[in-house]
Amino acid sequence: MDVKAIMCDVDGTLLNSQGIVSPMTVEMIKKAREKGILFGLSTGRDVHSVKTLLNIWGIDGLVDAIVGTGGAEIYDYTLQVDKSSYPLDGELIKDIIHHYEDMDVNFAVPYQGVLYAPKDDGYIQMLSRDDRVPYEVVDFDEFLKESRPKLIIICHPEDMDSVVERSQTFSNEKYKSASLKTASELFEYMDPRVTKTHGLQEVMAMHDISMEQLCTFGDADNDYDMTLHAGVGVVMANGSDKTKSVADYITDDNDHDGIGKFIEKHIL
Repeated sequence: MDVKAIMCDVDGTLLNSQGIVSPMTVEMIKKAREKGILFGLSTGRDVHSVKTLLNIWGIDGLVDAIVGTGGAEIYDYTLQVDKSSYPLDGELIKDIIHHYEDMDVNFAVPYQGVLYAPKDDGYIQMLSRDDRVPYEVVDFDEFLKESRPKLIIICHPEDMDSVVERSQTFSNEKYKSASLKTASELFEYMDPRVTKTHGLQEVMAMHDISMEQLCTFGDADNDYDMTLHAGVGVVMANGSDKTKSVADYITDDNDHDGIGKFIEKHIL
């Protein structure tokens, strides 16, 4: 296959259950880059926090580009490009929060490597711990006087169906938003123009690489669109049924070198 670029989702895809990239997969990424293949990340995490964690994950110096915040941010190490687009209006975020206020949830806004929350509880502590990103509790009335990248709703996995159901009754006449489940305990709102595909198309165009020459790896529902639009869309064995339904290949799960094995077998 004629692959010129590999872009990976991070959580549940590139990272194993220990929160690192396994040595075998690191080795295959190195070999792919030696062949001149661009390697990057396409994630719901914000660019700032990703950059600070590359060393802990074991891939420092191996990442050429990052598509962050689900496609709203682009950071390119090789071309020195750093841009963000389509934040959510602060008033809209307040309106969304109000819509869920009576539910057992908390909220987080990722911004410049910090998770900002309106209250301190087990939910924000869990997200901060799992993602290795610090959190701060702030006055959201003040914090939301400016537009922010996106809103994350954190809940107990057992309550996710109720959160999804509640989302179907949310509307705002002034502002548009799109929402989707991104993990068993996370539900996110962002501008409808923001998708991983949109960010990937920008990065590929900057490097004169077609979407047909792109191989993506993903697992969750928010990887559906990039799996669909990439020339080679690969989904992990632990991926969601929705995203698997548009995959060109299913590879092993994130604890069994799914990415490394696929690169070795099909790309090198």
